[in-house]
Amino acid sequence: MPKPRDAQYAALPWRRSETGELEVLLITSRETRRWVIPKGWPKPGESPALSTAREALEEAGVEGVIVQAPLGAYRYDKRLKDGELQPVEVKVYALQVLEEREAWPEADQREKLWTAPSEAAGLVEEPELQALIAAFAP
Repeated sequence: MPKPRDAQYAALPWRRSETGELEVLLITSRETRRWVIPKGWPKPGESPALSTAREALEEAGVEGVIVQAPLGAYRYDKRLKDGELQPVEVKVYALQVLEEREAWPEADQREKLWTAPSEAAGLVEEPELQALIAAFAP
């Protein structure tokens, strides 16, 4: 079982386009500019759903309905401020986007991309996240 600081929660934001096609939202990371999904450390006493919703709003400006059971998880090595790598498990929760804000806390630090799951899977680096996105069906 991961220690509390070894686990993060992430949102896989999704919507239907005007033509009914499934789209998922990717954002760029602040430092490396890689395509990722909104994720972060939980705050003390914060539930997975609340943590996921907070990260999605802060990093991507989206709000909606979060499925309570995770879609799955992926692992990556987070580079800490001291340069050390820390293995992290990220539990991913589907977030049906009902509102997309024009302004949000990290709007000037990230880019956003709505795209088909098959394309999104090819844009993220982590193999386990690629598989989760490629297999996603709400």
